[in-house]
Amino acid sequence: MATREIYKVIAQLSPAATTLTTLYTVPAATETVVSSIIVTNRSNSNRSFRIAISVAGAAIDNKHYIAYDTAIGGNGVQEFTTGMTLAATDVIRVYAGSAELSFNVFGTEIANV
Repeated sequence: MATREIYKVIAQLSPAATTLTTLYTVPAATETVVSSIIVTNRSNSNRSFRIAISVAGAAIDNKHYIAYDTAIGGNGVQEFTTGMTLAATDVIRVYAGSAELSFNVFGTEIANV
């Protein structure tokens, strides 16, 4: 089976405050390598965030969190350089302590064609 690699901005989101929200779901017949996740605080006040990875879209569980109530300073940026590999239907979910946070995911989608 042939594959096609697509280097791209995988997802961008500024979620509503205090709601766990799907940022990205790996498409069917695709694998994804996440090179980085960047969280930006657009407020000049301290905030917090969460990031979770759910295998095969499983309901959220404590074991899924890679960041939990992580502090981010006013106008700050937090970068996770990961090389994280995700399979089809895996899900990245995020939670913002306030509506002033932005989440960006960069990486490569590897489509089985």
